[in-house]
Amino acid sequence: MSIRIGILGYGNLGRGVECAIKQNDDMELVAVFTRRNPQDLSILTEGVKVCSIQEAKEWKDKIDVMILCGGSATDLPHQTPEFASMFNVIDSFDTHAKIPEHFDNVDHAAKDGGNVAIISSGWDPGMFSLNRLYASAVLPQGKDYTFWGKGVSQGHSDAIRRIEGVKDARQYTVPVEAALESVRSGENPELSTRQKHTRECYVVLEEGADAQKVEEEIKTMPNYFADYDTTVYFISEEELQREHSGIPHGGFVLRSGKTGWNNENSHLIEYSLKLDSNPEFTASVIVAYARAVYRLSQEGQSGCKTVFDIAPAYLSVLSNEELRKMML
Repeated sequence: MSIRIGILGYGNLGRGVECAIKQNDDMELVAVFTRRNPQDLSILTEGVKVCSIQEAKEWKDKIDVMILCGGSATDLPHQTPEFASMFNVIDSFDTHAKIPEHFDNVDHAAKDGGNVAIISSGWDPGMFSLNRLYASAVLPQGKDYTFWGKGVSQGHSDAIRRIEGVKDARQYTVPVEAALESVRSGENPELSTRQKHTRECYVVLEEGADAQKVEEEIKTMPNYFADYDTTVYFISEEELQREHSGIPHGGFVLRSGKTGWNNENSHLIEYSLKLDSNPEFTASVIVAYARAVYRLSQEGQSGCKTVFDIAPAYLSVLSNEELRKMML
């Protein structure tokens, strides 16, 4: 029997989830829910119904896991608790500072509904989080470092597009190579925000816009660019579409640590990702964890979980016997 999946929200992430479901033989997409007019939405999977989000509650007994593909800023803080009371759910909530609060809200709703929820799945939070945990447990005497990029930051790109005079924009987060090499060499540096990453902005201006004013507003924007060395490039709309239409990303998680009676031996753990498509890779992680949601539900569990709570075997389509034979 296939795991019946619903997708709530059909942007870049929702389309990525649809593609990932196609690659997993134990799953099937049964419905997509949207805030748009369902008649205006065309999806890739033939024969799957597109419904208004208002109809979702009518599918309570027809969906095993609802995958929530909204944004962390305004959608998921409300949607995940709401739908966790009706469905087993999973989201990619990525506002790190608010994860504890989000967890509590979802946990109460999921327990009230007798459902399982997993929040903050993806690559960071998600796969990077797991690697930070594993590395710090193995090397308790050490330091963690996380570098993001080179890749498109969708949130920062949106922030630039909100500036008056900007027609379109892409923003890349770029690790500072010297800082990364310092960590890799075992120097255990103390690095400020500015020392770890730079930001590159490719901006298309509206006709007649003041380039100098736009550049100043970008570079001084608090919480986004003010704490970074930021370079702004003004380019044509054609160049933006030709050279910057993708959504690549990636990064590195490192832990430099010591072992031995007198900490005489040094070790470096490094996990890295290089992604052609940030949303498609995030979706692939979510779909693997959706399998875990289903299995936990089948066991009678309820409440909210994170990637820290899920045994690796719950992610795989392979049986425990197959995993021991093929991967252990």
